[in-house]
Amino acid sequence: MDTAAGRHKDKRVEAAISHWAPRFVINGVPLTDFQEVTAGCDRWEDWCAAWSARAAIHEALGDQALKDGFKLSAGEHYTRAALCYHFGKFLFVNDLEQMKQAHRKAVECRNKALPLLDPPGERVAIPYEGKHLYGNLRKPRGMAKPPAVVMCMGLDSAKEEMDDYEKRFLKRGLATLAFDGPGQGEAEYDFAICPEYEKPVKAVIDFVETRKDLDSGRVGIWGVSFGGYYAPRAAAFDKRIKACVALSGPYQRSASFEGRPVMNVEAFRVRSKSANLEEAGKVALRVSLKGIAKNITCPIYIVAGTKDRLTPVDAAKQLAAEVSGPCVLSIVEGGNHVVNNLWYRYRDQTADWMATQLGAPKS
Repeated sequence: MDTAAGRHKDKRVEAAISHWAPRFVINGVPLTDFQEVTAGCDRWEDWCAAWSARAAIHEALGDQALKDGFKLSAGEHYTRAALCYHFGKFLFVNDLEQMKQAHRKAVECRNKALPLLDPPGERVAIPYEGKHLYGNLRKPRGMAKPPAVVMCMGLDSAKEEMDDYEKRFLKRGLATLAFDGPGQGEAEYDFAICPEYEKPVKAVIDFVETRKDLDSGRVGIWGVSFGGYYAPRAAAFDKRIKACVALSGPYQRSASFEGRPVMNVEAFRVRSKSANLEEAGKVALRVSLKGIAKNITCPIYIVAGTKDRLTPVDAAKQLAAEVSGPCVLSIVEGGNHVVNNLWYRYRDQTADWMATQLGAPKS
């Protein structure tokens, strides 16, 4: 595509601009930031640096606000900085050192934001296979022992991206525990993608049971994109889960990556710690709810978009047809992946539904 200056944009940058704008903006990146950063970035190789430079502006604003004693503003600035750093490293597996640097900054900024937010958050370390999974725990104000929603990330999303979703649950009296599982965020360095996601979720719910400030008898699970597979997968195995929300998740993967976006394929290969696509295909084959979905007996709310280029609507329909418990299936006409372009068709609705399932008071 020709730019105004007669330049040509990298096809990967073109794809990012055409498909990612709604996600970036609804999750907290200012629209002007998205427009300006992407307009000035022609090569994918420059993507991470461009977003990191914009993130540094928000980080500096946070530093100044904190210095001036405006803690709430500082928390908001740091959260925006974390988002921009995160989206700089997002799918940027072509330069791992640059990606890691942006990722470190994303985590650092969100960690600085957590105690300053309303309600505040807490960084937690969850024991897992001799190491730790890290999460951000936030609790609604005025509740001694709230229900908790365990939040599962996607292929390359991370807990630093979850602020908008968290707020919707928190306002409805639900605690949130967004965590990086195997192959995700902070855990992507120690652990490969784990299609058998009931394993890390078990560790997370075990951790919830150790907390005296959470109601471990009322735990829900929520997953976005690849997490839309992880969440129902875990719900099929762990009966401590009382309700499940699955957003645009696959039902079953094949060993073939034909027709899938190149950046997503390479991210899957790297996150699964595969040397090549043949090895990655073997991991992909383990991604399946076949013969498993029938074991989901808790209520489940499934969301899919008819214009999702990553996950066909049929995946949502197949999952809905096979679960054994109560099911809400929301197919959003014109919705893209995770229906971020029409977010108002599901974000508040799924939060209301989860609050109802976990017995939180209506608000």
